[in-house]
Amino acid sequence: MSNSKTMELAKWAVNYAMKNGADNVSVNTSKVRSVDVEFRDRKMDQLNESTQYSLSLSIYARGKYSSHSTNDLRKEAMGKFIDEAIAMTKYLSEDKYRKLPDPKYYEGREIIDLNLYDPYYETVTSDQRVKAAKTIEDHTLSLSDKIITCTSYAGDSYSESVKVHSNGFEGERKSSSFHTGVEATIDDGNGGRPNDWDYISTRFHKDLPNIESHGKIAIDRVLAKIGQKKMESGVYDMVVENRAANRLISPFYSPMQARLIQRKNSFLESKLGEKIASDKLTLIDDPFIVSGLGSRLYDGEGMATKKRVMIDKGVLKSYYVDCYYGNKLGWEPTIGSSTNMVIEPGSRTLDQMIGSIKKGILVTSFIGGNSNSTTGDYSTGIIGLYIEDGKIVKPVNEMNVSVNLTEFWNQLAETGNDPYLSSAWRRPSMHFRDIQFSGI
Repeated sequence: MSNSKTMELAKWAVNYAMKNGADNVSVNTSKVRSVDVEFRDRKMDQLNESTQYSLSLSIYARGKYSSHSTNDLRKEAMGKFIDEAIAMTKYLSEDKYRKLPDPKYYEGREIIDLNLYDPYYETVTSDQRVKAAKTIEDHTLSLSDKIITCTSYAGDSYSESVKVHSNGFEGERKSSSFHTGVEATIDDGNGGRPNDWDYISTRFHKDLPNIESHGKIAIDRVLAKIGQKKMESGVYDMVVENRAANRLISPFYSPMQARLIQRKNSFLESKLGEKIASDKLTLIDDPFIVSGLGSRLYDGEGMATKKRVMIDKGVLKSYYVDCYYGNKLGWEPTIGSSTNMVIEPGSRTLDQMIGSIKKGILVTSFIGGNSNSTTGDYSTGIIGLYIEDGKIVKPVNEMNVSVNLTEFWNQLAETGNDPYLSSAWRRPSMHFRDIQFSGI
C-alpha cells in the first residue's frame, strides 16, 4: 500500500469513527519491514524476514478513552473493527486527563528534510545480506584460534507511518536503517569464557564500516579480557567507554519523565533550575540531526518537536512531559520521550583521558545492576581495565559500584570527543573522579 493510499485510509478511519460515536480520534498506520541474517559457527543460524502492516486507533468518547489495533486494513473489516472499538469504550471509566493535544502544539513543525531514508535500501538483495554476515564471521574466525563461538549479523529495516487526528493533525514519515556486527567468545585457557562484540547501526548503507573491521575490534577487545579478575576495593577514577555509557544515562533519563514525577517516583521532582550534576554535563534533546537515529519532526502525540536543552552545565532545565501527565500535573507539555539525546562532547580523545589518570578503571561494560528512580540510588557490576600512571595494566571484572546518581554526576570531570553514533543517545566517553569500587 502506498503512503498516499495509507493516508487516505487513515482519514477514512477518522471520519468513520467520528460519524459513529467518537468525540475525537487518533489513527496511526504503519508498514515495517525487517530482514536479519545471522551466522554462527560457520552455519546460517537465522534468516528472518517480516513485513507488517498495522493500524492503531485511539477513541475519545464522552470523557472515556480506549486504544485498539488491527492488521486487517480492508475497509470492510475496518468498519466493524471501529464499531466494536467505540462500543467497548462506553464500558470504561471516565478519565478527564486523557485528551488529544491542543492543536496549538501541532503548530511550528519544522519543514526540513531530515534525510532518514536511503533509496539504496530498495536494491539490497538477500544474497548481499547473507554474504555480508558470512564474510564478517569468516574474517573474525581467522583472527584467533581461541575462539569458541562466533555470531555475525547483517540486516536492515524500513518503516513508513501515517498519523491523523480528528482535531487537525496530519503527518507522515519514512525511514531506513542498516546494521552489521559480530560477537565472539574465547577460551582464556583458565576455564573462563570472556566475550565481546562490535556492532554498527546507520541510516545509510554507505555509512557502514568495512565489514571486516568488526572482527578485529571484537577480537582485540575479547583478548584484552584474558586474566580478568577482581582487584582490591578502593577509590579510583572511573572512565566509561561511550558505547557502555547508556547504562549510566538510562537511570538518569527515566526520572526526568513526567510519568514518574506525577507518581512521586522521581528523585528529580521539584529540581528544575537546580544543579543536579557537574558543570561538565550538558544534555541536549535534538530532533533535527540529519540522518539521526532518533530524529523526527513530531512526537508520538503529533506535537511539533523542538531542540531543547534538558541539562545546562549541570542545571536541570526541562522535563519530558507528555500531554496526559502534563494534564495531570497542570504543566505545559514538552515532549513525551527523547529524540536524539546528545551529551555535549569535550575536546580530548578516550586515549588522552586515560593517559592523564594516575589510578583508575576503564569501564567497558556493566553487569546487571539496579536503580531506584525515587531515591537515585544506583548499583551495578562492571567489567573493564585497570589504569595506572596513564597506561592500561590489566583486565578486571566483577567489581561493583554503588552510588547516588546526583552525587555521582557531580563527580563528572570530563567528557570525551567521541559521541557514540550507533544510537539515538549520543553519549561520549566520560571521566568521573573518586568513585568507590568494591572488589576483594
